[in-house]
Amino acid sequence: MACPDLPLDPHLQNLVRVNEESRLPHVDDLISRKQSGPEQSALDDTDVASVRERLVAGLMEAQRESLLPEAPSARPALDDLLVRLRLGSSLG
Repeated sequence: MACPDLPLDPHLQNLVRVNEESRLPHVDDLISRKQSGPEQSALDDTDVASVRERLVAGLMEAQRESLLPEAPSARPALDDLLVRLRLGSSLG
């Protein structure tokens, strides 16, 4: 991805490091464009829409695969904890 002769901007170094774990291919593409283009280059509307679509699709997929419940289930326990804390009761 990165050209070995060119030092990476510190922000790109962070993105590269983060993306080593998350492995989002479009991030690699964006980093390559940033490295090879003018410093202040901008994405056109089509590029922005494409990146947005990929991110939304990834979020939707993560939501489908999530094991988290649709709604929080610990509200009664949280309410009880807050009441005890406000009244100065022991937590035991």
